[in-house]
Amino acid sequence: MRFLVAPSGFKESLDACEVADAIEQGIYRVVPGAVVDKAPLVDGGEGSAKALAEATGGRLVPVLVTGPVGERIPSSFALLGGPGPRTAVVEMAAAAGLRLVPNGHRDPATTTTYGVGELVLAALDLGVDRILVGCGDSGTSDGGAGALQALGARITDAQGREIERGGAALLGARALDLSEVDPRLDKVEITVACNQHNVLCGDRGVARVFGPQKGATPAQVDLLGAALDNWADLLGPEARTIPGGGASGGLGAGLHALNATLVPRFEVMLEHSDLDARLPHADLVITAEGAIDGQTPHGKVPAEVARRAKKHGKPVIALAGTIGENARATHDVGIDAYASIIAAPVALDVAMATAAELLTDATERTLRLVLVGAALT
Repeated sequence: MRFLVAPSGFKESLDACEVADAIEQGIYRVVPGAVVDKAPLVDGGEGSAKALAEATGGRLVPVLVTGPVGERIPSSFALLGGPGPRTAVVEMAAAAGLRLVPNGHRDPATTTTYGVGELVLAALDLGVDRILVGCGDSGTSDGGAGALQALGARITDAQGREIERGGAALLGARALDLSEVDPRLDKVEITVACNQHNVLCGDRGVARVFGPQKGATPAQVDLLGAALDNWADLLGPEARTIPGGGASGGLGAGLHALNATLVPRFEVMLEHSDLDARLPHADLVITAEGAIDGQTPHGKVPAEVARRAKKHGKPVIALAGTIGENARATHDVGIDAYASIIAAPVALDVAMATAAELLTDATERTLRLVLVGAALT
């Protein structure tokens, strides 16, 4: 049997490569002679810069930046290898990701993307021609204002004073001045790889859809929604509903104000994986992500894998840490079966610490059921 293992990472637990390795071990327990093709996938979130650097023979460049709660933290961006324009990959999660926000400080009203702008500046210092910004796994909802401030933008209140960092401060913003933004940005191509289902404002806006996941209370969700509405007025008429504008707490909309191009993340993130060329050779495709639920069909890795697999008539199984509300919707995009890796009640911190073992065991259980089904046909 030939297996294609094409998972995403498990947020704050395992990167995509580690997930693929754990699934591979489970396959070998059941089918020792299996041919396993591992294609760990990134979507712009955690691990994306590292994965693309490795795929192209590039390297990670270490940088100290301002973290999401304001402290200086070690971070990095990728300098890609290979032919073509000199390209840097700035993974926003490396400077403003949720894992960088301590549990007691998860307040998207105050966290900032300032460090993302600092990563962009560091990439400019190396003379790159293109900057690819990967959106995902953010711990912020500041509309990209922090990143713009780091790049030289002035965001001021009614008295002409610079506003504080964080999404809530945007409620008092009255002017956006881009005249002092680093002029080197005019000479590089900025591409933002984002989930184009995410918009900045409205009922499906980033504050309401993702604010609670980042620690926002219902009152903070309302506050952030109003603040981002106000911010959109300063960014321009497209900002409210441009596809991808809500990515990473609105970073997409903020960078669009600097003439960045927002593109579907899989168009650029999968171009180094050769996924489509590898699918025809698989008998079974296994994908995975931290959660499978009603949001999965809207731009998540398992859904993208399933859509592409179905073009080649390949069956797809998805493994997940949790199975959430309306997970059955994933069947409509090509996931034939899904299963949780949790076999018994376990504390979240324990599950995250033992995720690799849980994945391996779940892969074994699932494949044994597959083989029983095959024997009955």
